[in-house]
Amino acid sequence: MKKLGFGFMRLPLTDADDVRSIDRGQLEKMVDYFLDHGFTYFDTAYMYHEYTSEEALRTALVERHPRDSFTVATKLPLMLLENEGDQERIFEEQLKKCGVEYFDYYLLHNVNTNSMDKVEKFDSFGFVKKLKEQGRVRHIGFSFHDGAEMLDRLLAEHPEMEFVQLQVNYLDWDNEGIQSRKCLETARRHGKPVIVMEPVKGGSLVEIPDEAKAMFAECAPDMSPASWAVRFAAGQEGVALVLSGMSSFEQLADNVSYMEDFKPLTERELEVLDRAKAVIAAAKAIPCTACRYCVDGCPVEIPIPEYFALYNAHKQTKKGIFDIQTLYYKNMTKTRAKASDCLSCGQCERACPQHIKVIEGLKEVAAAFEPKEEKK
Repeated sequence: MKKLGFGFMRLPLTDADDVRSIDRGQLEKMVDYFLDHGFTYFDTAYMYHEYTSEEALRTALVERHPRDSFTVATKLPLMLLENEGDQERIFEEQLKKCGVEYFDYYLLHNVNTNSMDKVEKFDSFGFVKKLKEQGRVRHIGFSFHDGAEMLDRLLAEHPEMEFVQLQVNYLDWDNEGIQSRKCLETARRHGKPVIVMEPVKGGSLVEIPDEAKAMFAECAPDMSPASWAVRFAAGQEGVALVLSGMSSFEQLADNVSYMEDFKPLTERELEVLDRAKAVIAAAKAIPCTACRYCVDGCPVEIPIPEYFALYNAHKQTKKGIFDIQTLYYKNMTKTRAKASDCLSCGQCERACPQHIKVIEGLKEVAAAFEPKEEKK
């Protein structure tokens, strides 16, 4: 299997403000191109695109191509489990939404300290193991957003898990909150292949400072910023596959161009990457990936990822230049809650895979964009 997977988390849209408005025509073109170039792995989840991603996979992929020409991965949403029978009900719904009789890969979605109560209450590891025994899924694993110590314990307690999905990218490689390197090394010690998610950190390793872009361009003029991030992740020992959430045909074609005949970063490229990484890290104010896990449970429905994106762009705008981000923020807050409306309940921080101090970040957003009289 080639080392690039098609993530159905950030699909092309017809309306940028509506994540359910998936551009079906463009998506079909992307799926066809992906398959035509020998790639086969498609990754979705119950919650992606406000519960429409799995159905989009069915119409763009499953109903248009032979079942033996692709593999499908989806995930059991641990965050939505409330009652006995929920796992069974959701799994049956997922089969129908995806239009398949079995899943090639089935994962427990977002295993971490906060989700373990539900995992243990509903015996979720036992549930997916039973599905495999029944032949309803071919391979079982889990996506993971926590520290290496917990991962080590889980893999020791559940050797039946065949793989683990981890966040691995060069910016988080030595981040003590995310522990990309440590988690990858832990999975390798247990002999578990790794599926990489967030290799470009939600696009933040694509839109990088001009200084970093210049470093990359001088070394490899034909390679995009995304290629450096994806190749870094794919080149790590123990990585079986790298997922990319591609939002346009152009992004897909770019990824295919260098992953069709994959070559890891050279020693010279790794040296350049280290220098560029320092520039990128210095410019990034809030390391949000726009996964939106923080949004679902916000009691006042603050569009946190959108505000953080505006704030990061604001911080990178040179002083004395008109800051368009302020205008965008004012437009959004006409119909959405302001950053200063935050109740500091902490739900967002418990849900955040990046371990971001969201409450403090929202205070920074309010300080940057809201006139003093608007703040609480």
